[in-house]
Amino acid sequence: MVHEALLYEKEAGNRVSCGLCAHRCRIASGDRGTCGVRENREGTLYSLVYGAIIAENVDPIEKKPFFHLLPGSRSFSIAAVGCNFRCTFCQNHEISQMPRETGRIVGRERTPAEIVEMAVRSGSKSIAYTYTEPTVYFEFAFDIAGIAREKGLKNVFVTNGYMTQGMLELVAPRLDAANVDLKAFRDDFYKKQCGARLQPVLDSLRKMKELGIWVEVTTLLIPGLNDGEEELGELTAFLVSLGAETPWHISRFHPQYRMTQTPPTPASSIHRAAEIGKSAGLKYVYCGNIPGDPGENTLCAHCGRLLIGRYGFSIERLDLKGSACPHCGTPLDGIF
Repeated sequence: MVHEALLYEKEAGNRVSCGLCAHRCRIASGDRGTCGVRENREGTLYSLVYGAIIAENVDPIEKKPFFHLLPGSRSFSIAAVGCNFRCTFCQNHEISQMPRETGRIVGRERTPAEIVEMAVRSGSKSIAYTYTEPTVYFEFAFDIAGIAREKGLKNVFVTNGYMTQGMLELVAPRLDAANVDLKAFRDDFYKKQCGARLQPVLDSLRKMKELGIWVEVTTLLIPGLNDGEEELGELTAFLVSLGAETPWHISRFHPQYRMTQTPPTPASSIHRAAEIGKSAGLKYVYCGNIPGDPGENTLCAHCGRLLIGRYGFSIERLDLKGSACPHCGTPLDGIF
């Protein structure tokens, strides 16, 4: 399951420079990068998680969340351990932080062909690289994605967006869509809560759009940390600059990991953020983690007709003519 890494350069003294994510770790022989799953062994950088699957499930595509990609379909969802962030509110910290906190690398052994075969057998229309950060198991995801494309499956990343431009250029021909967590619009939040920076995420979002990858964005709204009106106004203005067709999912926070003393996000805060997004000019704004809320639904951006009705991750109404509104003929942005 050890596999030589992509996107790194050898340096003097058996050091290596990793070019996979925006941390751009310089790693001495015997050490690992920030992600905890890339190790320098005598001047050669290895992925320690190639073929090591910690999670594999068949999920609704809406769970990722993707609301504008093959709605109502299933997505074969996989993960390996590790992450290049250390978010204090991570919902999958047991597996994302395992290499960093315990040094352990665990997982069931799978080949790329086996993953694709399992996805096809499950009736899934896509493979989602999710639960942890797909960037850190990039080599495995990249090989799977190539075979998946040949079998007619879509490939989607659920990601923090902290990859390099070089990685995006390499993966773009195999990657159909990405849901990017834009966790806040303040660098201080990224530094304190995630151990990262804001700007590389913004750069990745712009690059994905430039490369023709379908992009949806999710923001977990945390009371008192990233829910100020000024910040949300700046965040949504940035999304509009990417393209008003970019769906924005506003997700409700629940206490977890190292943020157990912070209260859940009030539904009123989610609704207020949604209004800010709509006022900024976004065509598709969604209220997440509030099952049954009207903000889960997709409306025609032109005439307001209900096109896709949802309850949580379930589709209750799908009213499209091809990929357009049956009433006014306005196309619905996305992959259908």
